[in-house]
Amino acid sequence: MKNVILSMKTQKLLALILALALTMASLAACTGGGSADSSDAEEAAKASTVTVTDHADKQVEVPAEINRIAVCDIFPIPSVLAVFFDSADKIVGMPEPSKTAAENGLLGELYPEILNAETGYIDGSNVNLEELAKLEPDVVFYSASSPEIGEQLTNAGFAAVAISVNKWNYDCIETLNNWIDLLSQMFPDSDKAELVKTRSNEMYKLVQDRVKDIPDEERAKAFFLFQYSDTTLLTSGKQFFGQWWADAIGAKNVAEELEQDNSAPVNMEQIYNWNPDLIFMTNFNTFYPDDLYNNTVEGYDWSAVDAVKNKRVFKMPLGMYRSYTPGVDCPVTLLWMAKTAYPEKFEDVDVIKQAKDYYKEVFGIELSDDQAKSIFEPKQESGGGFSYQ
Repeated sequence: MKNVILSMKTQKLLALILALALTMASLAACTGGGSADSSDAEEAAKASTVTVTDHADKQVEVPAEINRIAVCDIFPIPSVLAVFFDSADKIVGMPEPSKTAAENGLLGELYPEILNAETGYIDGSNVNLEELAKLEPDVVFYSASSPEIGEQLTNAGFAAVAISVNKWNYDCIETLNNWIDLLSQMFPDSDKAELVKTRSNEMYKLVQDRVKDIPDEERAKAFFLFQYSDTTLLTSGKQFFGQWWADAIGAKNVAEELEQDNSAPVNMEQIYNWNPDLIFMTNFNTFYPDDLYNNTVEGYDWSAVDAVKNKRVFKMPLGMYRSYTPGVDCPVTLLWMAKTAYPEKFEDVDVIKQAKDYYKEVFGIELSDDQAKSIFEPKQESGGGFSYQ
């Protein structure tokens, strides 16, 4: 009997211990769940943003999901974004010169929605922060050469990302590759970094293989007519895009002696002395080769220049943007420029086919023959919107 009573007491004690254990387990589970919920919230908060290093070497926190983009003073970027996404739906604001190129180039035809982007918030280097805020951009791109704009944007609470045009010594191919690399970090679902780099480097190598052995005395003497008017004549010295283009196609930049960064003013006496046999006119002015052949601009006489005498003046292409600067057209422009300088060395290169293949293979964009041809036949109006004093 005594053993039975003891057994019953033991059973009650065990039951009590079991109940207590279950209660503690339940409390632990609840506490653990709260911790998991807190951890999940923290992870969700982290996942809502991405930190990137921009071209001003600044760490910038941007939304992981970006649907509204505004661009300040970095003119080629709207075109790069549109081609990168194969859509311009995210672009809510861009500079007026970017819009002018889009209206008169292939970009506006492929992505007409880009023409709806606002332009009134930016005038040169002046940003109207109130007008910009009305666009509610998730991110704003600006030129790394304008740190003051970046500071204004950051202080106003915008996610401001710097893009550089000259960090890579005006190397247009390297610059394009780095632009796409940064965009691919910000928009991993549209990552095209390796594809762009591989294809652009292949086209660059094709040109280098054919021009590297040209004797120095046989290299084309090229002059870049960057800006042109009755009061202004600007070219590229050693520190601007023209130098890179000339080097890339195996030509000589006749103005290489000029050390000024960016564009450099020149006069006709200097041009006569250099006597270029090849002139490339950019789309940062509205003039065409005929204007040099016929001396249509008062105060300039080009008739003694070899390039003019031999009808070797050419307007640079404009596909998605003005091709003198970096942009998605760079590899195609390089082939065109090399063939223009040395037609016999690139006789087998069909630039129309190359343009179509490049856009299809890299960006999934299928151009018609007429659209591809239009890249190399820029409209006069596309050169408007620039004033250099």
